[in-house]
Amino acid sequence: MKESLDLVIGLVKSMAVVVVVAYLFTRTRTYHQVMHQQLHGRGRALLIVIFGAFSVWGTLAGVTILGGIANTRDMGPALGGLLGGPIVGLGAGLIGGLQRYSMGGFVALPSAMATVVAGAAGGGVYLVCRRRVAPVWAAMLLALFTESFLMGINLLIARPYSAALALVREVTLPMLVVNALGMGLFVFIVRNEERERAIAAQKERMEGELKVARDIQLGIVPKIFPPFPEHREFDLFASLESAREVGGDLYDFFFLDDDHLGLAIGDVAGKGVPASLFMAVTITLLRAVSQRTGEPADVLARINAPLCHDNDAAMFVTLFFAVYDLRTGVLTYTSGGHPPPYILRAGGGIEALPQTAGAGLGASPRIAFGVAEATLRPGDGLLLYTDGVTEAMDAAGGMFGAERLEAALGGVRAEDGAAGMMAAVRSAVAAFTRGAEQYDDITMMGFRRTDSTS
Repeated sequence: MKESLDLVIGLVKSMAVVVVVAYLFTRTRTYHQVMHQQLHGRGRALLIVIFGAFSVWGTLAGVTILGGIANTRDMGPALGGLLGGPIVGLGAGLIGGLQRYSMGGFVALPSAMATVVAGAAGGGVYLVCRRRVAPVWAAMLLALFTESFLMGINLLIARPYSAALALVREVTLPMLVVNALGMGLFVFIVRNEERERAIAAQKERMEGELKVARDIQLGIVPKIFPPFPEHREFDLFASLESAREVGGDLYDFFFLDDDHLGLAIGDVAGKGVPASLFMAVTITLLRAVSQRTGEPADVLARINAPLCHDNDAAMFVTLFFAVYDLRTGVLTYTSGGHPPPYILRAGGGIEALPQTAGAGLGASPRIAFGVAEATLRPGDGLLLYTDGVTEAMDAAGGMFGAERLEAALGGVRAEDGAAGMMAAVRSAVAAFTRGAEQYDDITMMGFRRTDSTS
């Protein structure tokens, strides 16, 4: 019993080298060539040496018993064949086989022959698997085959037969189990490394694609400020901070004619690429439709119809759109379920614009949009924002809320300008969240009527 236990322990110690070899191998350039089927002469020669040395080690670290050696020798050539093909398997098998034969003993010849066969069998599995790494179960079955072949050829060739039979009885089960586990463990490590590299490569590709998508998205919205330096009647600034690489918030501004400026801000329900695509469609429709009609409610109605068409994903966007008259300071606006902007009066005081009838665009083709007016006097400011501002959360899950937003706006002075107005809000949000993860896109647009309308 003690001898059997010592035999198993000795074989397990030898097998433990498999883990080290597998780990080191997956860090080599040759491994990369194997995984990408780019193995050439020098790489094959290196694999032959590595797995041939592994085979020699299996013999030298084996346990001498009944005139033979219980060992893990055949693992080297079999694994070499599995990873590098028949040439590698046979080459490693010849190295391990010749070394074993040189040690002599009544089972030297059949043991050497079995080692070569193990390499050839590994190469055969490599071809059957179409030059890909075999599954773990296939590697374990290969180990069972090679060790069974070794026992069979020992009984067939080794003499005296009685000694060969005694040796086979003693070492068969431990060698079958340990070699199968070792082969399975090696292939598991290699396949797991291959899977991790594939996942990392896929993640890198996705991150690159998302970066391109973000660049495209940011290219859609205006980002040069001041946008109209020749117009001194107003001050305008805007910003978009996505919670992810790409998001669904939008803002836009453009002249409908010489005296009317369109202002828009929106928020697509959802995040990520789908939201960004819906955002791009929305802003494209906004620009196209607003050139045909300057009536805000009519603009939203005309945008809503195509957004509802074939909208199987049931996506929608809240949208605020206003037309500002540069001559009078009158702001004509409508809202599709978007949070109402704030007016900052030059003499002090904050007013939320009354909400108009309407709902998110894309939800239903029967939505009716209302319209309202407000007048901006010289020095008055206007803040448009998405709910990423009021719903910004701290580490405890508390929301920034409308009261904190109004408090932040209360400290804004007329001379701070549109950018200063937004900076005050962003600073207040940052102080509240204190570095907590941003869960939603934060988009703002600041507008201020200057003292002169000429």
